Amino acid sequence: MSNVDPSHAIHTRIWLEEPEADNPFTAKAAYCHGYDVYGEMLGQTRWVEMLYLLVRGERPATAQANLLETLAVAIANAGPRDPAIHAAMCGAVGGSPAASCLMAALGVGAGHLSGSREVFLAMEAWSHCATDLDAWQRHLTTPPVATASIWPTPEHPSGFDPHGMSTASTVKQTLSTLAKSGPGPLLPWLQKNLAALETATGLPLAMSGVAAAVFTELSFTPAQGEMLYLLLRLPGAAAHALEQSQYGHKKFPFFEIELENDPAQECTS
Repeated sequence: MSNVDPSHAIHTRIWLEEPEADNPFTAKAAYCHGYDVYGEMLGQTRWVEMLYLLVRGERPATAQANLLETLAVAIANAGPRDPAIHAAMCGAVGGSPAASCLMAALGVGAGHLSGSREVFLAMEAWSHCATDLDAWQRHLTTPPVATASIWPTPEHPSGFDPHGMSTASTVKQTLSTLAKSGPGPLLPWLQKNLAALETATGLPLAMSGVAAAVFTELSFTPAQGEMLYLLLRLPGAAAHALEQSQYGHKKFPFFEIELENDPAQECTS
C-alpha cells in the first residue's frame, strides 16, 4: 500500500480534512474555513449559511442569511418560459440524463439575457456607482464599449429587461420584500430610485438586477455573484425537467406566435 498523503496534493483555503486512521482517503472530520462541519454545524446551520461560508469564507449575520434565503426563494424557479428552464425541459423530453438537462440550463442561463453574466456586469456597475444617482444615469446612458472577450458586447443595460414594458409584479414584490429586510443601504435606495433608473435606461428592472443588488449588498464579488446566480436557479430547472420527462413530447409546451400581418391570411383574403 502507498504511504502517499493525499492532502499534500490539495491546495485550498476552504476545506481541511482529518483522515480516518485506516483510510487516508476518507475524512474523519471536515472543517470549512475552520468550522467543524459534521461535529458542530450539522443540524445547527442553515443551507444558505453554509453557502455563504463556502463562498465568502465567513459565517453570515442573521440579517445577511435571511436576505440570501429570500433571494434564493425568489429565483429558485423562473418558470417554463425562462430560456434556461426551457432548455432543461428540452433535454428531459428528449431523454437526456439528469446532468445533461442541468448543463443545458446552465449553458443557456449563463449569458446576457437575464443570465449570470448579466448579474456579473450589473454587480460591476454597483461597485462603480453605489448609491450615486448621477453616476447611475451616466452609466445607463453610455453605450457599452466592445472589448476582446469571449462575451459579446451587451445589447442592453445589465439588470434591466430589454423586452419589458413595465416592471414585472414579481420583481416589484421581490424588491419590496428584500428592501425591508436588507442589512445595508443598496436595496432601499434601489426601490426609492427605481423610477429614475428606469427612465434613464428606458427599460424596466429585471430580476437579474435585483439579484445583483442583493449579492453586492452581501459583499460578494461579481465573480461570486455570477456563480451563485447559476447555482440558485437550478432547482426550477431540475423540477421542470423531471416533470417534462414524465409528460413526454406530446405535452411539451411549444409557444404559439400570433402574427399581426400573417402573409397566409393576406393571400386568402
